Amino acid sequence: MDHQYLQSYEMSWGTLGTVRPFSNFHPERDVMEIQMALEKNDSLTIVRILTNRNNPQRQAIAKTFEEITQKDLVTALKKALSGDLEYLMSDLMMPPAQYEAHRLQRAMAGIGTDEETLLEILCTRSGERLREIREMYNNSYRKDLEQELKAETSREFLKLVVALLNKENVTGYVQRDIESLSTSVNANKVNAKPWINILTSRDSRHLKKVLMGLELEHGQTMVQILEKKFTGDIEIGLKVLGKYNLCCSRDQYVFHSSLLLYGIFVMTVQCIQDPYTYLAKRLASMKTSVLQGIMVSHCEEDLLCIRAAYLKYTGISLYTALQRHFSGHHLQALLTICRSED
Repeated sequence: MDHQYLQSYEMSWGTLGTVRPFSNFHPERDVMEIQMALEKNDSLTIVRILTNRNNPQRQAIAKTFEEITQKDLVTALKKALSGDLEYLMSDLMMPPAQYEAHRLQRAMAGIGTDEETLLEILCTRSGERLREIREMYNNSYRKDLEQELKAETSREFLKLVVALLNKENVTGYVQRDIESLSTSVNANKVNAKPWINILTSRDSRHLKKVLMGLELEHGQTMVQILEKKFTGDIEIGLKVLGKYNLCCSRDQYVFHSSLLLYGIFVMTVQCIQDPYTYLAKRLASMKTSVLQGIMVSHCEEDLLCIRAAYLKYTGISLYTALQRHFSGHHLQALLTICRSED
């Protein structure tokens, strides 16, 4: 474990994050080192400083850099760095709410929508945090986040993401919610309304009790319950596809709607029941944008928990996995954020 981390450890006892406040912090000294590093194209020094300071300290560095040089630090970093390392350092320089807004915007940009990233952020963040992210999104992109989500999604998924965006941590009766979802499961026709209502308007502790109660009542896991619920309509859709070889009108919608609902609810339920395992599974893809998004978003909050879940899920540590998939100074930055072997 490095010396700088040990210095920061005492002042952050009990945190579940891996990036902690640097105890001997002097922004002017950091700026001088960064200036020299930029002149010498010394990316390793830049990585060492920015990955060993928490976000408020990085914001102080950016402010001091601008005061001393009359230049924007992020712009200077983009000129000096390139590739994935450039993106990672730029990501680290964003305040948390701005970074989450940036990830949402990127998930909806271009052709197609990254539904998993949308769900990851909307499911794992509290209603209060989402209101901050929404305000930041609206200010940064001059667009309303809810309207953007509506434009990028449709049908039940649209209802879910909008409800998640506007969720409130209201108190609900556990048994009442179990009965409501159980009624939906036992009904002949797919009814997404109670699922969307309950999954998006209860706090995580309450929801875990509800989902556990539903599993006990039916003697099945949530994935099995959802699979059983939607299997009938999916089978109908498959038969239609096999018979006509072409999708058509209502039958086409039944198939795709059921399949979409199944996937959406499975992801949402898994994220609620065990967010750390859900995020660990996302990390296991080792897709750069996904991995950096999660590590930057959670490195000061609960990356230690995600690391433990990753080890349990994959059988290898996140630290080792990073060494197998990345290289150079980009790898060094990721390893510093990850912090240590498990």
